[in-house]
Amino acid sequence: MDQFAALIRDRLRHGHGPLSRRLAAALTDLARTGALSPGTRLPSERDLARVLDCSRGAVAAAFNALFEDGVCERRHGSGTYLAAGAGPESAMGRLLRPGAVFADLSTSVVPDPSHLRVPKLDPADLLRTPSQHGYDLVGEPGLRELLGDEVLITGGAQQGIDLATRCLARPGDAVLVEKPTYPGALAAIQGCGARAVAVATDHRGMRPDALRDAISRYRPAFGYVQAVRNPDGAVADDDRVGELAETARHADLRIVEDRTLAELVYEGARPGRFAATHPHGTIEVHSLSKVLWGGLRVGWLAAPEPLLAQLTELKQTSDLATSAVSQRLAAELLRHNDFASWRTELAQRRDHLSAALHRDIPQWTWDRPLGGLSLWVRLPGTDTDRFAELARGNGVAVAPGSLFSADRRYRDHLRLSFALSPELLDQAVAALARTFRSKGHRAASAVTDHNGDDPGPRI
Repeated sequence: MDQFAALIRDRLRHGHGPLSRRLAAALTDLARTGALSPGTRLPSERDLARVLDCSRGAVAAAFNALFEDGVCERRHGSGTYLAAGAGPESAMGRLLRPGAVFADLSTSVVPDPSHLRVPKLDPADLLRTPSQHGYDLVGEPGLRELLGDEVLITGGAQQGIDLATRCLARPGDAVLVEKPTYPGALAAIQGCGARAVAVATDHRGMRPDALRDAISRYRPAFGYVQAVRNPDGAVADDDRVGELAETARHADLRIVEDRTLAELVYEGARPGRFAATHPHGTIEVHSLSKVLWGGLRVGWLAAPEPLLAQLTELKQTSDLATSAVSQRLAAELLRHNDFASWRTELAQRRDHLSAALHRDIPQWTWDRPLGGLSLWVRLPGTDTDRFAELARGNGVAVAPGSLFSADRRYRDHLRLSFALSPELLDQAVAALARTFRSKGHRAASAVTDHNGDDPGPRI
């Protein structure tokens, strides 16, 4: 019931209008997404009103709307049930069954678009593009003007990383990456037949001495670096970036700089830019997914010619053009939102998750992230691949550390997103604490110690 109420409350933050209407919409959403399966018995009006701290009349009005729409049905003497046709056929009643995932901490994403100020839009306006047909190869002109004219609009950052990798690397090439790094970049590198080589880092990013050594040893095709590192939120400052960029420029090493999280820095200076020192050899990857909403799938690449022309040609063979509707919507959202309040809210959620973990699982350690959307947590003596499976059985999805390593290290780390609502974070931490205390976890730890897996250095 607590998990059910938490998800309902999370959805009530969306939209406007009377509580009864928003409650009906929230329950309908849970049904249509498969979180509730047909035949599920809903809480009574009295119980739901109590846990949501609202009037019973509001709940009754919501239930009446659901009855009228055929989403729910009353069974005399038994209660209110989700109707047979209300959810998808594959729905398994994930929400109320044991082992259901109620909190996903495994993905470093904006959890929903409720933080956005959404302007009133005529849908017809989203369809009006200068080209008429909507196939704007480099991107919709209005959005490009907001972002900087000399850019290529992509279908999110992942497409940008993939295009940059295909542009610069060939099968068998070495590509330098940070340790740890973003799994999507590792997938793109592997996908084009190249091999990722991990370069040592510290809290300010890739170490200059390690970069120089790796360039000399591996003769890499390019280096992939992050302005704000995913998974641990480390920020590369101006001085460090300047030194790294000078090293890359001197060695004629191309750099793909992922600036996806660059707007999400909570303390200290904004990250430096490689292009300031190495302008002719840097491809920047950007995205609106971390400040607007991931469902838009809008990102962009900034690069010098002729690299930008090569990237544009590769994109044309990939998908012809990014959705014009998504681009025009993104432009309107950029004009009406400044994101300062959202950054403040995310910093508060980071601190909330940190406090809850310190309280309930004091054995876990991490460095306070200056940016990003997640904590990079060390679980001493724990195989986190196995722990992730056990945690999922207790309702929480987490990302094991091995996903963030080119050589499958960090087997005692987890990435935990702090972007969910504080209420869901509290319940997730309680479930993680139960998992950590369980016999299954102790058995997994014993296997890790026996195998002698190298967890990698503490970040």
